Amino acid sequence: MKPRTIAIIQARMSSTRLPGKVLLDIAGEPMLVRVIERAKRAKLVDEVVLATTTDSSDDPVAEFCAEQGYNFTRGSLNDVLDRYYQAARQYDADVIVRLTADCPVLDPDVVDQTISVIASGAKQSPSMNAEIATSQEHAPRTRALQGNDMEFDFVANRLPPPMGRTFPIGLDAEVCTFTALENAWENATEKHQREHVMPYLYEGTNLKPSTLNLQTGTSPKDFKIALVNHHPDYGSLRWTVDTPEDLEFIREIFSRFDNDEFGWKDILALLEKEPELAKINADVHHKTLME
Repeated sequence: MKPRTIAIIQARMSSTRLPGKVLLDIAGEPMLVRVIERAKRAKLVDEVVLATTTDSSDDPVAEFCAEQGYNFTRGSLNDVLDRYYQAARQYDADVIVRLTADCPVLDPDVVDQTISVIASGAKQSPSMNAEIATSQEHAPRTRALQGNDMEFDFVANRLPPPMGRTFPIGLDAEVCTFTALENAWENATEKHQREHVMPYLYEGTNLKPSTLNLQTGTSPKDFKIALVNHHPDYGSLRWTVDTPEDLEFIREIFSRFDNDEFGWKDILALLEKEPELAKINADVHHKTLME
């Protein structure tokens, strides 16, 4: 039986640096629409769900999703891990893809590449590379997915320093099994673990460099973790929206294309042709997990 893969997009109006950003206009559509529609184009995603909060400030997000017919759930403002867990339960997810509503140029192909690794590390795109991590903390869990034995418990295409990022900021995808998410939901106690959803799964890990072929390893915690890399390294590029400068940059990117079908390689080609665009938000500080 094929695992049911649900992409859950977290969204709230109370951004500290750019309030209300998820409903701001990008080329004639709210940013939320750009993110949802791109996520829906991922071939390995069965359903896309927006997870907002029960806070009154997020009523406009819920109302917009209801009007547009988008799947959505409402949950805790600060315990985002619980918000994800409840959404995953509601939509019967076997595999959860964590996306954020401030990434309007997320690439469905990159999402698919990341998902494919969690099911079979051997089925790796020639353009991808991965490092396998071994967690040092012990907490037993059950490995069962309706008869499907997943190759990994958690896969991402970026992890916080010192582990690394080689895709542009804004193409982030984190993928885990429901069993792993439930384990985190039951055991994570630190504030940043609840806010950022999946740190409990990968913190305290040692990455083992590999070739293009994946190398597996079981951690003392029994979570198999993979970090998907791209070569060359584009991790310094900033394509997310967290500040007015970011929004200006993204609007300029969209203005260069006739529709929303462009991929991340198209953006790279555009920036090679117009390198001054990258200067718009080059000085924006990227917040860490602890900020």
